[in-house]
Amino acid sequence: MCEHHHHTHVWPIMVSAVMLAGGLVASGAGVAWFEGIVALLWYLAAFLPVGSGVVRSAAVHASHGDVFNEFMLMALASAGAFVIGEYPEAVAVMLLYQAGEMLQHRAVERVRRNISSMVAFRPDRASVVRDGGVVMCTPESVAVGETIEVRPGERVPLDGELLTADAPFDTSVLTGESLPRVIATGGEVSAGMIATGNVVRLRVIRPAGESAVARILRLVEEASARKAPTELFIRRFARIYTPVVFGLAVLVVLVPWLCSLAGVCGQYDLGLWFGRALIFLVISCPCALVISVPLGYFAGIGAASRRGILFKGGGSIDAIAGVDTVAFDKTGTLTHGRFSVRRVEGLSNSDLAMVAAMERSSTHPVARAIVEYAGHFAPPAAMPDVRTVAGYGLEAGNWLAGTPRLLVRHGIIVPELLTDEQGTIVAVAADGAYKGCIILGDTVRSDAREAIGSLGLHTVILSGDRQTIVDDVAEATGAGRGYGDLLPGGKAEYIASMQRDGHRVAFVGDGINDAPVLATSDAGIAFGAGSADMAVETADIVIHSERLTKIGEAIAAARRTRRIVKQNIVMAIGFKVMVMLLGVFGAANIWMAVFADTGVALLAVLNSMRIFSQPRGHKA
Repeated sequence: MCEHHHHTHVWPIMVSAVMLAGGLVASGAGVAWFEGIVALLWYLAAFLPVGSGVVRSAAVHASHGDVFNEFMLMALASAGAFVIGEYPEAVAVMLLYQAGEMLQHRAVERVRRNISSMVAFRPDRASVVRDGGVVMCTPESVAVGETIEVRPGERVPLDGELLTADAPFDTSVLTGESLPRVIATGGEVSAGMIATGNVVRLRVIRPAGESAVARILRLVEEASARKAPTELFIRRFARIYTPVVFGLAVLVVLVPWLCSLAGVCGQYDLGLWFGRALIFLVISCPCALVISVPLGYFAGIGAASRRGILFKGGGSIDAIAGVDTVAFDKTGTLTHGRFSVRRVEGLSNSDLAMVAAMERSSTHPVARAIVEYAGHFAPPAAMPDVRTVAGYGLEAGNWLAGTPRLLVRHGIIVPELLTDEQGTIVAVAADGAYKGCIILGDTVRSDAREAIGSLGLHTVILSGDRQTIVDDVAEATGAGRGYGDLLPGGKAEYIASMQRDGHRVAFVGDGINDAPVLATSDAGIAFGAGSADMAVETADIVIHSERLTKIGEAIAAARRTRRIVKQNIVMAIGFKVMVMLLGVFGAANIWMAVFADTGVALLAVLNSMRIFSQPRGHKA
């Protein structure tokens, strides 16, 4: 409705304001020549800078068959004011309307700048290592697989894999967090991060247009285009509202006339009732309503994006504000997804050296953890070939290292305890006999308990891991229930069954296999700096951060935004109805009518801007 084809500038408003003030002073001081045709021409000149755009919009809409819109309402109201000789009011209506529009436009621009500042930081140059030298070129011209160099203090221009030693990066742009994050060799560095330690080299893994940052910006741009249910309601409301208002305005003129004809009431004064009908029209402009709802959502999206929380539109805000249950994926979300050795049983240092040498050939997280733990022991002098047995483990000569099932396959007797031991087990055997085992565990994130506690909602854990491990994590984090042994399809089914019981479920996950679950849930949250692309695409909310407490912040931010949007709606409709009633009974003049609209629009803009003043804590 209140979309503008003309941007509001300051100078026309200034010119009109000065002329209007001059006219009022002249007529107030009783200047002799300032009357009749001179006054009319003076006020017409004051009207044109602010009114011509609105009249033009009304004509354009009408030529497209859309007669009932707020531009037409205002054009008629000001034309009517000229007809009944209330020239200053005609100018004032447009002047205040344009002032309101300008402030609203500024507010939206401010939000847009916040969002795009997340991305404006994409450097326009990249230092590429070619033929032994370093060449400067645009990020778009760098091919995937090339090596780029980033100096301390520079922003990373493209997503890449870190080739040099572990290095700290400032990730505040993506995560809203001030502490630098150390990324290990081989880890992924996103465009937009700032190298803070030393010169680093990266192997480019995505073209410029597909970097995490470019995707985030695209998501946010789409977000402001995606309409929330509340916004769609406003659009439908306006289609019905405008013709009803026109009809009522006509009745305000006709009913008293019919009454006087029937002799029910006294003399009919056309000027009086025509004036009241016009006031009614000006009051009824639904601009405040139309401005305030999208603005509230837009401000909410912008404020959250500063803190590393991306809502993909007003619909996502509505969805997450209404959830009563949060389901968490376990590995990589509640836990770090990094294994560490908990304890070793029955193995000597030389045995560990052998196992570490075997595990070197594997890229599995468990293998990496063992190499990290025992890799410093001197490797055996003669190393047989290592063979991987998919799903079971490794064989090297007469050595076996893997799941207890691997040993059983070779007819080796395994202690009973191992089969239901908690944690992940690597059993080791040599020369056909069991030697001992290494027990590993995935570590729970330090803020998981606080994050779950602060949600104040029903929480469950859904995981493909063994039930005993899931129960442990549920106990460590204080989650309501843990469900283990689930395949991705099983997670989605579990969420669907909760929805059938009337729950509104948000799912928090990070992985590729979480995409179907994110899509099934009422609100999908892709969590973690390394969220898989697929999860980012299907989720409603993307949190580029390693802090679980951001999930509580996201829900609080959504609820706060929704509350502000609702306040805006109540305020706009409440004021409207009140002044409309006063107008029909002749108790409101055009000035009150104008305030009812522009004033409420301004209040709504200011109310929406409150979202930005939110304290750093996440209590809404």
